Amino acid sequence: MRETPDELHRLQALLDASLSRSTAHLRSIISSERSLTADRLTRVLTGMCTLALSTVTAKGEPRVSGVDGHFLHGKWHFGTARTSAKARHLAARPAVSAAHLRGEDLGVFTHGTVETLNPHNGEAAADWPELLAYFRDFYGHDTFDWDNDVVYYRLHPHWMAAFALDPAQLEANAHEPHEADKA
Repeated sequence: MRETPDELHRLQALLDASLSRSTAHLRSIISSERSLTADRLTRVLTGMCTLALSTVTAKGEPRVSGVDGHFLHGKWHFGTARTSAKARHLAARPAVSAAHLRGEDLGVFTHGTVETLNPHNGEAAADWPELLAYFRDFYGHDTFDWDNDVVYYRLHPHWMAAFALDPAQLEANAHEPHEADKA
């Protein structure tokens, strides 16, 4: 858990506001017993979490693909190849939706816009050195040409909901490898 008390407070306010302005149908599924608090969410979303990320083409056609999501400081962070179609979509249209699912046990749904953390020939985000150290530690220092091969993004959510079938059990199992990671 890397969140400050202020980041946890902002995340909780976002989760509460998002659910309060959702449909009655969604609120019946993500009831108070099945929603995750910001504190619990940050305890569960550790390490790499596969995200289904949705972007939009120039023709307005939706595209979904998988990315390695890292939930840091109360926001999703992810990367892709600088030459990917996804990177072109995000440069032109930064609005995205992302979902992280673990079977029927967990669903985290996010809508927002992305910020490029390490633009090519541009000024990097102020916290990029800290994030780059995290990513290098996670993936290995020599995995990529970090300046030229990959571009990283931070998803600034304007809506986020977190569903857990059994929040206490999910948190108790949070430090066990995810089923998909056991293979």
